Amino acid sequence: MPYGTDLKEPIRVLHVEDDVALAALVRKALARRGHETVHVTTGNEALKLIAEGGIGVIALDHTLAAETGLDILARIGPRSARPPVVYVTGSMDARLAVEALKQGADDYVIKDASPEFFDLLIASLEQAFERWRLKTARARDQQLIREARDRAEMLLKEVNHRVANSLGLVAAMVRMQAAAVSDPHARHALEETQSRISAVAGVHRHLYTSDNIGEVDIGAYLTHLVGELSASLTGNGAHRMVKTNLIPISLPTDKAVTLGVMVGELVTNAFKYAYSPDASGEIRVHSRRLEGGRLLVCVEDDGIGWDGTGPAQGTGIGSKVLRAMARNLDAEISYSQTSPGTRVCIEFPDA
Repeated sequence: MPYGTDLKEPIRVLHVEDDVALAALVRKALARRGHETVHVTTGNEALKLIAEGGIGVIALDHTLAAETGLDILARIGPRSARPPVVYVTGSMDARLAVEALKQGADDYVIKDASPEFFDLLIASLEQAFERWRLKTARARDQQLIREARDRAEMLLKEVNHRVANSLGLVAAMVRMQAAAVSDPHARHALEETQSRISAVAGVHRHLYTSDNIGEVDIGAYLTHLVGELSASLTGNGAHRMVKTNLIPISLPTDKAVTLGVMVGELVTNAFKYAYSPDASGEIRVHSRRLEGGRLLVCVEDDGIGWDGTGPAQGTGIGSKVLRAMARNLDAEISYSQTSPGTRVCIEFPDA
């Protein structure tokens, strides 16, 4: 037939038509295409068969003995809950066809006595079924993708949870070891190691409590990290007040880890070296966006001041860590001596 489509499977067609002779001709024409026809004459019969399932497409006539096809359309429910409908009408009034489409029909065919009517009806039924089949398959595939994504996110959250717990355990053991050693240099080195481990653990802890497992809100993460560092270092005798003014911005996990380690190093350095041991002081951590898609994160204090030149205090490992992390982040580190104090800024692309 010239109007047919190349379907790979037969269709079970529900034909709602009170003209028995015409219904027989439609059944024969569909049978030649390999399709099965179930003929009913009323809306109640049609609704019963639709509810039982197994119907691929519906050919619905407009003029029936007790009701119209529009009445049946209103009763069979939305497109998403039933097979597609091809509306069949003998009226040439386009407004009737438009009304049928508005009420949920997927296509329409003008009924007449010509042989082309059967070709057009079959083509419309096949095309409506094929569109419905593709739409259903696409919806099913999308549902499977959503379910797979949800499972992957759940597993990744569990991984982040376990990594955070494991790193927290390692940090606790390092802290216990630091408390047990008598050499102050060894103790300080272990404390610095513990702070670095905590910075990485904080990212994973943030990830398993976040809805977005691929990115980290740097504002919330750094605020929490600095708060933990402040509590830990204050417990060691330093009297410092840490203030944060960090904008909310999301970064990929690897960048968040790198930035967290860097900020942790700078805050720890400010705690230990910016002020004399018996002096109180303030440490500020803030961030802002720059032009060109770059982000600036600064740590500053009002202490003795250092411009980044000359020998570093302590073991120098912190400076090496900062340089290595800066390369990973494609960042620039700038030191400026203020009056009084020091400002250290990290500038990097936020994408």
